[in-house]
Amino acid sequence: MIGYGIVQASAPRLMRRRAKERGSDPDGATATGLAFVLAAFPAGIAIALATAIAPSVVVVVGLIAFGVVFALNSAVHSYLILAYADSDKVAMNVGFYYIANAGGRLAGTVLSGLLYQWQGLEACLWASVAFVLAAALLSRALPASPDRSALVDIAAMPEGHHDHQEEIIDDGVDDPVVADAHPVARSASQRS
Repeated sequence: MIGYGIVQASAPRLMRRRAKERGSDPDGATATGLAFVLAAFPAGIAIALATAIAPSVVVVVGLIAFGVVFALNSAVHSYLILAYADSDKVAMNVGFYYIANAGGRLAGTVLSGLLYQWQGLEACLWASVAFVLAAALLSRALPASPDRSALVDIAAMPEGHHDHQEEIIDDGVDDPVVADAHPVARSASQRS
């Protein structure tokens, strides 16, 4: 958990650096690419479990690597939910995102428990690969360039702008990307 928090806390810096390199903020292609990368980890764990490598080593090392990429995915998703939201519906869209996220985690927990009981760990890992690939394919439908009506340009933010974890924790927000994205009030005519 501590490592996951460190990755999520550093995600804004990584995203800002990548945005400067690419000349654009994260978009649907970013989410798609990260999802395909993420799918490789449970597949790799499942394949490695069939080898002579100690299963405990495979699972621990594989899940740590998976957690790093998952944290980056989470940060990008939190950014994109704001980027795609209309400025007058940000709270509703973020609320829906968190409800959908919680529902997905519940369904994943129940399904993985059933699969583990029925077929074992490898079946859980392959199901994870299938669902992550489905998410990657669905992400391809995201617009390449979000409206961004609810966000400020992260590439233009000063380097230390995201370095206030205490304030984020006090606000009850566990994702620094969401906490640092400030809505910009613009009417529908201004967004066109």
